[in-house]
Amino acid sequence: EVQLVESGGGLVQAGGSLRLSCEASGFTFEDYAIGWFRQAPGKEREGVSCITSSDGSTYYKDSVKDRFTISSDNAKNTVYLQMNSLKPEDTAVYYCAARLGYCGALYDVWGQGTQVTVSS
Repeated sequence: EVQLVESGGGLVQAGGSLRLSCEASGFTFEDYAIGWFRQAPGKEREGVSCITSSDGSTYYKDSVKDRFTISSDNAKNTVYLQMNSLKPEDTAVYYCAARLGYCGALYDVWGQGTQVTVSS
């Protein structure tokens, strides 16, 4: 079964940090790119970051550059999103998703999401 499972969300004060994990199973991890997305109440889902497992290339949304870091542990089939200097506007449900090949617009497999709440 192809599956992505997120973990690591929670409640944190502004300026704090969280690390999200996305564990993949059921597919050849090294052949895929893993993206992190988020959706806040009343807003559209947006892409936050992405990493291509085969070459380690990364992408970041402008508003999270210098605060978020994406990394991949291919041995554990897991992608991490280290989030530092969190702001209330980072509050959202965070999802990871996978697509074959490189980071791009459309993703085939989605996780169930993990809530991140940043209090002011």
